[in-house]
Amino acid sequence: MLYHLFTYLDREYDLLGAGVFQYISFRAGMATLTSLLIAMMFGGRLIKILQRKQVGESIRDLGLEGQMEKKGTPTMGGLIILLAILVPTLLFARLDNIYVLLMIVSTIWLGMIGFLDDYIKVFKKNKEGLAGKFKVLGQIGLGIIVGLTLYFNDDVVVRQYIFTDGSTSAVNATSKWVDIKSMITTIPFRKNNELDYCNLFSFAGPVFADWSCYLYIPFVILVITAVSNGANITDGIDGLAAGTSAIIGVTLAIFAWVSGNTIFADYLDIMFIPNSGELTIFALAFVGACVGFLWYNSYPAQVFMGDTGSLAIGGIIAVMALIVRKELLIPILCGIFLIENLSVMLQVSYFKYTKKKYGEGRRIFKMSPLHHHYQKNGYHESKIVSRFWIVGIMLAILTLATLKLR
Repeated sequence: MLYHLFTYLDREYDLLGAGVFQYISFRAGMATLTSLLIAMMFGGRLIKILQRKQVGESIRDLGLEGQMEKKGTPTMGGLIILLAILVPTLLFARLDNIYVLLMIVSTIWLGMIGFLDDYIKVFKKNKEGLAGKFKVLGQIGLGIIVGLTLYFNDDVVVRQYIFTDGSTSAVNATSKWVDIKSMITTIPFRKNNELDYCNLFSFAGPVFADWSCYLYIPFVILVITAVSNGANITDGIDGLAAGTSAIIGVTLAIFAWVSGNTIFADYLDIMFIPNSGELTIFALAFVGACVGFLWYNSYPAQVFMGDTGSLAIGGIIAVMALIVRKELLIPILCGIFLIENLSVMLQVSYFKYTKKKYGEGRRIFKMSPLHHHYQKNGYHESKIVSRFWIVGIMLAILTLATLKLR
């Protein structure tokens, strides 16, 4: 909004200082600061409103130390995160950019699904919340929208540079280049690290090759559903999901910055995605929102994000990774989400297997997700969260290292 306003003022009236809004770095910095201020200034007010409305979390007694002390803590705090993401994005990002619009739609879409789930839990006194099948249907719906947009929209392109012999490269080989519609993505740790979804089954003949492109949309659905649910499961102790998401957000902001900048893309020999640099503004607003939310969500939490926040932040991370063509790095970058998900899957599967085989269910962990296992072992919440953050930072560094480790 402000970008378009100041661009007009700069062009028509040569307003002093208006040209600074042309720089993504300036607008990204302002978006980060604004999101932090919104989360910190309006978070307290929202918490008081939630307390007056008695929007308290109902706690199941799982035998965890300090657990019952959290009973009545306001939930739906994800509204703070959503507000702190959307307002700076609307103010500082280009609203004619397809990637920014896609991120806004994704944020609102999953935020509404999470809000409906929290609303049913709190106001309808139904501990189960929104039925799981409806959550999944909502995630599938978003996956279809994102997949179709990235696949068909004419503004979603990658730039390839042309050698003198007519072959193409992602780097600036000559001054000749062409923006093409392509479903290529990045394979980590490989020298020639581009994978084209449309060529996955080319070995099987032209019939299968024609259809292989359409596998991209189911894959998008899988990524969004998996990461969204992973963030939801990780949101189990104070500050864990928000802090981990902020670390991931910084990494994705860097990817968006270098992927949308011809100089950095050339230097790093990575895919140049025109107009994706604008996503840096959204990504840093996301980081600011998560960090600002920690002002109230760090131990002992004054508010929980609820599904309003956790489903949204997971979906945001997934869609950002898909846009910058780094979705195959998600198992590394979102390793915390992955291990939390796997711990639940392994626990349930092993319990069912041993119950069928021995007549008695056995467990791998004392409790799942994994963070509860460490709580059962006597670790304090703050220590668990800090160590998970450290692991998250290590995974983020490893993810960034894939820019050159091939």
